[in-house]
Amino acid sequence: MTAPLNRGTLNPGTLNRSSLNRAALRGRTLRGAAALGVTAGLLVIGGPFLLWQRANLGLLRAGPQTRRVVSLTFDDGPDPRSTPAVLDALQAAGAQATFFVLAAQAEAHPDLIARMLREGHEVQAHAVKHRHAWLRTPWGAYRDPGEAARRVQSVLRGVGSDQAVTLHRPPHGAYSLFTWLGQRAAGLTGAHWSLEGRDWRDGQTPGGLRAHLRRALHPGAVIVLHDAGPGARVTAPALPGVLADLKERGYAATSLARLQGLRRVRRADLPARAMGTLDRLLDRATRTEPAGNLSDSILRVSPTRFPGPDLTLRGLTPGGGLHLRAGVPAAEYHANNALMSQLGPIRTVRVARQDFRRVAADLQRRPELRDAQAVYCQSAVTPILERLGFETHDLPPARKRRLRVWANVLRRAYGTRAPAQEPKLSVLSREDFLRLYGEGS
Repeated sequence: MTAPLNRGTLNPGTLNRSSLNRAALRGRTLRGAAALGVTAGLLVIGGPFLLWQRANLGLLRAGPQTRRVVSLTFDDGPDPRSTPAVLDALQAAGAQATFFVLAAQAEAHPDLIARMLREGHEVQAHAVKHRHAWLRTPWGAYRDPGEAARRVQSVLRGVGSDQAVTLHRPPHGAYSLFTWLGQRAAGLTGAHWSLEGRDWRDGQTPGGLRAHLRRALHPGAVIVLHDAGPGARVTAPALPGVLADLKERGYAATSLARLQGLRRVRRADLPARAMGTLDRLLDRATRTEPAGNLSDSILRVSPTRFPGPDLTLRGLTPGGGLHLRAGVPAAEYHANNALMSQLGPIRTVRVARQDFRRVAADLQRRPELRDAQAVYCQSAVTPILERLGFETHDLPPARKRRLRVWANVLRRAYGTRAPAQEPKLSVLSREDFLRLYGEGS
């Protein structure tokens, strides 16, 4: 006879099914935990990185580009070893700035805070702990903006100032959700920048910093530098030359409080920002540089081949026309759309006339432009270019339709609702362009 199964004996099939169920449960639990972790990471770090650290939504970032005024801002001070040299340079140039100070440093050196205020500068809050937001505990990141502002405000009152601490720039300009919540709870506005000096980089030199700012300078820029820490070893000796460059190019330097037109970044500003990013990416791919290699130029220039159609230019002098064939070396110029949209047609003509002189110098300075037989643009701003001496020709229908669609996309991104005019080809021979805009013209 077969012995009956003992009630305490496990069936092997039941054991295997039970093990599989437990393994499946563990797998679902791990997947759920991973999904929760990813969601939390996006909420606490990923979203804030995109919204505030990159897009600067709701933050102060830059003034309008219609006036040659920039705001100088300095982080991490005050430090008696380097801040006095920065203040000396600003005083000698008659420039004002905004200092984002560390709470403990401000408390330790109220005499430097008093000097900043006495000489017309603005003092705002940087941090209590100079630590990247992603490395802070949630509570620490939340408390830091408000505590820094209160302690800096106390120092200001102690030196007899009624200036209010209303701005906060977190270390590294970095945000987590809790940094933003802390700013909101303390009634502070985040202050970012549009031009980074990079004075803190390994190998940076005073001359390198000065050259970088000279190239990257643009109207309305909020420039971030350092009057303490690693960046100060570069900024302090470079600042007199930087300020001299600003004056030479007709720029004034002021604090954030005095930068006219400064406002928080809005959602409506983001399409133009996105287009600016796209322009920079395309420029790198096509060897396009701003005229004169200066970012405040309204024009950007690239080496290319003339796209056609074949045509004979009238020329500026009798018998001076050029038969221009598709495929010959040429220089194509593009507009700085962000700047042009703010200047308007009349001021655009005046600024472009000056910048075409930079293009003329580029034709002889840049090796890849030295063989260019013509200078041209395909655009919907033909009336402006005709006033600047260019002759106009029709484009092939398919190219005209494509360019008109793109022109309308650009106009919408930069806040213009009126449809673009018909794109045309505006062109001059190299000889005629240099006759109009070259040295001695």
